[in-house]
Amino acid sequence: FDVAEDGGAILFFDEADALFGKRGEVKDSHDRYANIEINYLLQRMESYRGLAVLATNRKGDLDVAFLRRLRYVVELPRPEAADRCALWRRLVSDLGGAEASGALAAGLDMLGAEVELTGAQIKNAVLVGVFAARRADAPLGIRHLVRGVERELAKEGRSFNERQRARFVGG
Repeated sequence: FDVAEDGGAILFFDEADALFGKRGEVKDSHDRYANIEINYLLQRMESYRGLAVLATNRKGDLDVAFLRRLRYVVELPRPEAADRCALWRRLVSDLGGAEASGALAAGLDMLGAEVELTGAQIKNAVLVGVFAARRADAPLGIRHLVRGVERELAKEGRSFNERQRARFVGG
């Protein structure tokens, strides 16, 4: 904190819930020390004169004392369909090549319109698809991307039903 303050740096805490989590009931010395650390961070954040950015996708796990001290809370919702389509096109182009993006344009637009994913999930799905295509020594196809989408959906306990899957990769 001191070095950042003296240097005019911006502090960025990714996965902030891990550091700024809720204080718990003290059951043993580990809990006591964890709470002491959180209390110290709380005091230090309050006295910090610079800019600090906390990022989390688990806002509910942050200690409410931290939330009260934040000047701004910016919530970033999942991207809308048009944004998802743009993400699919850009990420396929960046990771799989511009030719693939052009050849798969209709399928990418369909994925973007119909499957609600975050930008990070789309990137992960594209990476899975690119690797699957390379393993198969084949050009990147919609079936490879669907494999990545299915992995991302499974992480959340979601899936394509057979009809949806057939619409993307055929019967």
